[in-house]
Amino acid sequence: MYRGKRTGVVVPAYNEEKQIYRVLEGIPDFVDTIIVVDDASSDGTAEVVKKYISDHRDERVILIRHDKNQGVGGAIATGYKKAIELELDAVAVMAGDGQMDPADLPSLLDPIVEDRADYVKGNRLFTGEAWKKIPKVRYLGNAFLSLLTKIASGYWHIADSQTGYTVINRRALLAIDWDTIYKRYGVPNDILIKLNIVNMRVMDVPVNPLYNVGEKSKMKIPKVILPISMLLLRGFFRRMWEKYVIRDFHPLVFFYTAGVVLTIPGLIFGLYLFIIRLMGHGVAPTSALFAMFLTISGIQFLLFAMWFDMEYNRDLKPK
Repeated sequence: MYRGKRTGVVVPAYNEEKQIYRVLEGIPDFVDTIIVVDDASSDGTAEVVKKYISDHRDERVILIRHDKNQGVGGAIATGYKKAIELELDAVAVMAGDGQMDPADLPSLLDPIVEDRADYVKGNRLFTGEAWKKIPKVRYLGNAFLSLLTKIASGYWHIADSQTGYTVINRRALLAIDWDTIYKRYGVPNDILIKLNIVNMRVMDVPVNPLYNVGEKSKMKIPKVILPISMLLLRGFFRRMWEKYVIRDFHPLVFFYTAGVVLTIPGLIFGLYLFIIRLMGHGVAPTSALFAMFLTISGIQFLLFAMWFDMEYNRDLKPK
């Protein structure tokens, strides 16, 4: 137990036979249950886990194997559902590739144990070494997706949205339908959106990113940016509808709507006038002013909507 709370660690693993043994060895003794979810690996991941259990006689480890690959989100969902069944109080996620430092686990658990947050996520960007340690493409892609996630999720105070090093309490576990979770690499973003809809408190905690420890990342930032961006767009509209229309009403929905209705036509009309001008044709001053009026008005509405959203979710930022 950790400070009187039953804790667990979910380890989603896909083809991690080279790393998974070391990951399991590094999990602290205070963890009560370790749930390894082998996501239909084609290598010897499951056999290595069984060897670890045999070598260490570690009865904490539960191995669950998927018959069909479900993606990292599907593996995490399976682990969470097992944690609910076991009635754990706090559940961490530590990937099977060895990129998450076990020494950071107490820092992630403390806000949960002290009931200051319902969901705590690691933030690799807090440290000044992040730019040096994290591959540049991943760092820039992460920064872009983090910005979009702030808007989509309503958690304006969080960053490093793609980190998978998290801890969740039982209250939040029971509030989410894990059968509907996004199955692939956008799962951290989808979880944040779902948590905001049910008003869960989310906190960032600095963590130390581990790279060049033999891991081989399966996430290719250029390939996942578009799918995750579309996931965030759908999630944003779902959050607006469920949180600000169905569960409660807030006029920011009208501000966002007005912002989109004015900004998009304004930008399109402005681009059209710009092209016409480049082709040597004259542009009426009133037309240019109208395009500017639409665009500027739309942007103002969007900024006010974001401000309303920040204010509404202020209480979800733990002190």
